[in-house]
Amino acid sequence: MPTPHPALESSAHLLVPFASASAPECQSALPGLVLPNLDKLLREMRPDPAFERVAGDEHSLSPPHERELALALGLCGGDGAPYGDGLIPWAAAQSDAPGTPQAWFSPCHFQVGMEQVSLLPGEQIALDAAQSRTLFDALAPYCAEDGIQLRFESPTRWHATSELFRQLTSASLDRVSGRQVDAWLAPSPAHPTGQLTLTRLQSEAQMLFYNHPVTDERMAHGLLPVNGFWVHGAGAHTGAQALHAPPHMPDALRQAALRTDWSAWSQAWAALDATLIPPLLQRVLAGEAATLTLCGERRAQRWIHAPRSATARLGRRLQQWMGTKPVWKILEDL
Repeated sequence: MPTPHPALESSAHLLVPFASASAPECQSALPGLVLPNLDKLLREMRPDPAFERVAGDEHSLSPPHERELALALGLCGGDGAPYGDGLIPWAAAQSDAPGTPQAWFSPCHFQVGMEQVSLLPGEQIALDAAQSRTLFDALAPYCAEDGIQLRFESPTRWHATSELFRQLTSASLDRVSGRQVDAWLAPSPAHPTGQLTLTRLQSEAQMLFYNHPVTDERMAHGLLPVNGFWVHGAGAHTGAQALHAPPHMPDALRQAALRTDWSAWSQAWAALDATLIPPLLQRVLAGEAATLTLCGERRAQRWIHAPRSATARLGRRLQQWMGTKPVWKILEDL
């Protein structure tokens, strides 16, 4: 996922990833959430009439929060249309040369089971900077042979530049984290050569890391080895317009959901209701413009508030008096 963005004071738009999730444990936790400030906020706001609700499911390559973030930023193609599923060029968009094809390589552990292979990202296997840098240095020459320029960005994300990434379809790391890999190996009909090259490179990385001293060191300390990398955020940004100011996007719900820690997820919602929701509610009560976007794993919903006429305010009060759905039912629908 793109890097989280600045504090709410600098943005009137709060975009919440993983406000809900499809896991049964999350769905069971929803009725127990106590979110009084969110309830008040939703009663004061209204669904955005310009919001195009896209019917989706939890199997799209680009999750709802990434699609909504791209729209909020104005990250669109040269024709002004949103990028297609699995084609949002996040790595390029956050670089100094957005028109150059780029991608992120995230070192990870592929966990092999009896009938499936699942992925654990670097954040979940305690991958530190020194070990990541050593593995990066080992892989970089192999990448160079395929025309890929690799740059160390962080312990859990390496930056790659190559024509191989132009129009390359890739699943978000948020989609595949903790899940079966096969379901997310998306075909790239617009660039089959790039996909074949990367598949071979991933096999080479697996063999390279298997025999690497970092693997022995990690296993000696009871840590899972790094045995591959995941490619995501690939492509070149073809749009010409400057990106908009980013919304505020808290990360605690997302981190808890990716760890499948639903107790921590419920606590993160309580913290969000006590910290970031009240300032947005105050903006709304003061008559200022505000936007709230809640994203689940299937779809998103956007609410807005704008100064209204006396008649519109009366109509809103009538709607509040008639009642709205409980907050947890709204989250359940995401």
